[in-house]
Amino acid sequence: MNLALYAAASGMEAQQINLNTISNNIANVNTVGFKKSKIEFQDLFYQATRQAGAEAGAGNLVPTSVELGNGSQVVSTAKVFTQGQLSQTGGDLDIAIEGDGFFEVERPDGTSAFTRDGTFKVGADGRVMTSDGYPVLSGFQAIPAGTTGIGISTTGEVSLATPNGVQNFRLQLARFQNSSGLQSIGGNLYVETAASGVPEIGNPAEGGFGTVRQGFVEASNVNVVEEMVGMILAQRAYEVNSKSIQTSDQMLERISQLKR
Repeated sequence: MNLALYAAASGMEAQQINLNTISNNIANVNTVGFKKSKIEFQDLFYQATRQAGAEAGAGNLVPTSVELGNGSQVVSTAKVFTQGQLSQTGGDLDIAIEGDGFFEVERPDGTSAFTRDGTFKVGADGRVMTSDGYPVLSGFQAIPAGTTGIGISTTGEVSLATPNGVQNFRLQLARFQNSSGLQSIGGNLYVETAASGVPEIGNPAEGGFGTVRQGFVEASNVNVVEEMVGMILAQRAYEVNSKSIQTSDQMLERISQLKR
């Protein structure tokens, strides 16, 4: 009887985490470059009171086992890096990645982080920065004062119309063997982990890297309808687990009354 209580409690806890994940996805439906999370569950260990294949006498073997499960647990909330819809803004430093790749930015401690959010700005010193003031690496050079035009091709070639003539350079993107292994640190940023592998640097539109689109931003890949359906399923799963606890409690109450 206690197993039913614990199994149902673990199921309720798992569904609470499921609802938290769905809520975070929905909250970021309008966040540029946001990638939704996908939750995955596993069953917990089993208590076997009778093993399949055990000796049953006279050379016979037990064909099936008696196993009692202990509930479920969350094992992953992996990011899903499917392409988000591109939205045109017309900004010279609004740059969307269409396909595989990340922009590399420098954190205050000097380490690198990676983002799909291409809403960039120009700092007082001419460096290209994120909205949080982190310098953007990825091959960007400083924008000289008095620049009258910025052109960026889909293959990453940048042309700056400066007072001293045209300045050219090329952007680069980073990608990972296992993007789902990246760690989310907030601010639309990810950092590499042992699971993601080290970043591979390459040119846009070459070797499987995505292209870049000037004047566009990548919208979140969250599908609100899918998330709402998932929310309803999580709610129903939570309710039936709570019903299991209620039923187990009623049965324990009946047992306690047998002595009277």
